[in-house]
Amino acid sequence: MPDKYFIADTNVIISAALFSSSNPALSLRKIFLSGKLAFSEAILEEYTAILSGNKFDKYIPVEKRLSFLDKLVKEGTLVTVTETVTICRDPKDNKYLELAASCKASCIITGDKDLLVLHPFENIPILTPGEFLNQFF
Repeated sequence: MPDKYFIADTNVIISAALFSSSNPALSLRKIFLSGKLAFSEAILEEYTAILSGNKFDKYIPVEKRLSFLDKLVKEGTLVTVTETVTICRDPKDNKYLELAASCKASCIITGDKDLLVLHPFENIPILTPGEFLNQFF
């Protein structure tokens, strides 16, 4: 059976890094138990820029954030985006939809209303971390 691919937007990743008992962190653990975290170059660049910045220094040291990112990269899957999508009302979020279409993702996990309003996208559920934990499996 092919791998199941799941996509977590940057805010889910940040929340998971900062709060180990949060729904985003629990969702990330569930992703790794059930399949693969998929990310594109553009999404990985965004993860890296946010996690390596100093905005979250008062919550968690940059070394721990970068270690968290390193683990994501090692356990996740870099996917080449082959689809172009321009339907999101926030154009910056189209990259998640493009990735989902390119890898036939099982789910997009996000708290972003600009993405959630598109549920489902090409038969791919777009769920909050809480919905993902409660409904997806």
